[in-house]
Amino acid sequence: MVSDAQMDEQLRVLKVAVQRAGLTVDQLWLRYFALGGDAGRVEVDAYLHGLMPLPPPQRDMLAHAVNERLDELAWPHRVPYNRPVRKVKPDGGPLTALVELLDGARLAPPERLPALAAAAGRDLGVQVVIYLVDYEQRQLIPVPTAEHRTREPLGVDTTLAGRAFRTGQTLPARNDDTLRLWMPLLDGTERLGVLDVMVADLADLYDPGLREQCRWLSGLLGHLVTITTDYGDALDVLRRRRRRTPAAELIWSLLPPLTAGTDTFVLAGMLEPCYDLGGDAFDYAVSETTVSLAIFDAMGHALGAGLIAAAALATYRSIRRDRRTLYDQATAIDETLTGHFGGDAFLTGVLAEIDLPSGRLRYLCAGHPPPLLLRAGKIVKTLTGGRRPPLGLHATDLTIGQETLQPGDWLVLHTDGITEARDSTGAFFGETRLIDFLEREAASGHPPPETARRLIQAVLNHQNGVLQDDATILLARWDTGGLTP
Repeated sequence: MVSDAQMDEQLRVLKVAVQRAGLTVDQLWLRYFALGGDAGRVEVDAYLHGLMPLPPPQRDMLAHAVNERLDELAWPHRVPYNRPVRKVKPDGGPLTALVELLDGARLAPPERLPALAAAAGRDLGVQVVIYLVDYEQRQLIPVPTAEHRTREPLGVDTTLAGRAFRTGQTLPARNDDTLRLWMPLLDGTERLGVLDVMVADLADLYDPGLREQCRWLSGLLGHLVTITTDYGDALDVLRRRRRRTPAAELIWSLLPPLTAGTDTFVLAGMLEPCYDLGGDAFDYAVSETTVSLAIFDAMGHALGAGLIAAAALATYRSIRRDRRTLYDQATAIDETLTGHFGGDAFLTGVLAEIDLPSGRLRYLCAGHPPPLLLRAGKIVKTLTGGRRPPLGLHATDLTIGQETLQPGDWLVLHTDGITEARDSTGAFFGETRLIDFLEREAASGHPPPETARRLIQAVLNHQNGVLQDDATILLARWDTGGLTP
């Protein structure tokens, strides 16, 4: 709240500025009225003489009217140029915060990013602390700064910060005399964590302008977290709760972002056990007109399975980027696995393409659990077309399945580690439980990234937290426009 002393100081400065601007009360009131001011000429005169107050928005409008006149008076005294000269850097405000963050990050290692974020926050008049989600997406890990070194992790499912992460919404909080905004930290649509934005004033907590400026800051920070993680380990290590196996390290190094989206398409994937992966992997490519999808489950476990999956993934990308067909992609993977593993390696998988303007889906299912189609909150079809033997075992008769999607449809791809997870009695998670879960999530309105996270947790809970096989889910939602990831 603005104190009486601050209001008195604003009036004192305003009166000096009015004299410097050479404005009469009538001239000041006309300028103020043109900006939308509500007070009458007599009220403005009384305010200038300290006889009555004005609401803060009206005082600010008066100040702006005087500042505009001061700008007019100062500008003619400048020496003109032959052409307009642009400013090299902004003088202040949110653009200064973004420019300084971008410039500072250009030569910064990953561990310097929290300090740069804190400095950008100060330019906005707030304090900023980054929280990154761990790879199991159960905890938000604070990234320490000089001012904030001793913070504890926060639960994704049990805290307001976690709710901001799950829902993608900015949430205000007031506790222990601290005012803060919890803001999603995103790289595009990829969920990386949250920002703790601490503000000094209650009005700032609900200021839409400040929220928008902090959203810009969060978006740039999300990109920088992803970029700097590619050439340094500091931020990646913070997100790990235990050591990764070499096989898991190999797979994670090849995976695309877990979430991607456009205004017509959103997809999200999750894999477990994320620190002990063997042969599960997925990939995708999104363009204005086409989405390509792939999911793989390699034979065996540990590094051997990881090498098979990596070879298949590299081959798939190579052929896909040559703009070749699903048939060519499958044939090339067959040849790679046969040529480099001597006919002793194979993997199951689904290869698919969606034409975005029409919703036409073409797919191939190589010894893999068939895709499911979720429509209007219900699983309406198991896609049984396009069947062939696993990749690596040459198929002599290959067909391509086809389906026409309707706006709002979800395509569900998964590995058998989802349905074959067993509880302590030996009961499978099973397809029926999977379908029930997906339909409940659809009724709850959760988007694909949160649905994928919750499904993996349900599978882990079914098997008491320890999976005997990799479990991977890839969810894709198509519409004709206006999607929210």
